[in-house]
Amino acid sequence: MSTPNDLENDLKRFQATFAEMKAEIQKAIVGYDDLLVDTLSAVFSRGHILLEGVPGLGKTFLVQTLSKVMGLNPGRVQCTPDLMPADILGTHIVNENEEGRRVMHFERGPVFANLILVDEINRATPKTQAALLEVMQEGAVTAGGETMKLPQPFFVMATQNPMEMEGTYPLPEAQADRFLFKLKVPFPDQATLVEISKRTSGFETAELNQIVGGDELIEFQKIVAQIPVADHVTEYAARLILATHPEGSDALGEVGTYVSYGASPRGMQALIRGARIHCALDDRTAVSIEDIKRVALPALRHRVILNFQGEAESRDIDSLVTSVIESIPAAAAV
Repeated sequence: MSTPNDLENDLKRFQATFAEMKAEIQKAIVGYDDLLVDTLSAVFSRGHILLEGVPGLGKTFLVQTLSKVMGLNPGRVQCTPDLMPADILGTHIVNENEEGRRVMHFERGPVFANLILVDEINRATPKTQAALLEVMQEGAVTAGGETMKLPQPFFVMATQNPMEMEGTYPLPEAQADRFLFKLKVPFPDQATLVEISKRTSGFETAELNQIVGGDELIEFQKIVAQIPVADHVTEYAARLILATHPEGSDALGEVGTYVSYGASPRGMQALIRGARIHCALDDRTAVSIEDIKRVALPALRHRVILNFQGEAESRDIDSLVTSVIESIPAAAAV
């Protein structure tokens, strides 16, 4: 049983490692300070990440860089409309053994890795998207009646393009709910564009060092999970979740008008797990309501489902969720 002093020392070690990882990634990734913090927060919270942004913003490169810094075995799935579940999970094939007999052998797919990049996930058909459900939730693949565990740690980082919608399949709510955070990759400003050009227009690339390994990453995940959360903070997070539902007692009028269904209990888990990371980074040993607010937008923006009127009027989910966050007073949770 760890003591408060042990936890405090472990969290200082976590802070140093987090800062070192972020600095190492920024050798190759220009800008995106908040995005990197949110991405690493999801990793240390044992969560999957959905990255949304137009092409050319470095979403794929971010995942590749992350795998190098963490020393994890990467896997990649390039989604296309003809991609089948067996292409990502694996399939049984017939081989001949040393005796010349035919035997069934399971050829493992790209998901049998630590960090999986699912590129342009909204280009895969619903059948293939559904095949990722067990992988993301259970960390296992079932084929031919046999369940095979995936290596640990295990993360799925998926990208999607919000603009080019022709030939795409919207991500089902059940699939989107498996992602801890949905992060929007912003377009870089002028200074960042200039720096990107300087770093990438030559032949040399940044040499990246491995900062943590898989076992150490799992150890930090366990350490962060020990950070206590007071009852009034948990109650605040619960009220925030209920306020995203049109029938909730704290729901805003615009939620009742434009929202079909609010955030799920997984949204509550995402709030608590993400808030623990920011608590640790802020050198505290107890989660505050401000920590919950800090992760509320990436944790909830993909879990609030607009109704027909909301879709017809093109309501912005981020502004809607932000209004909900601002409507729940911290004092009412105490």
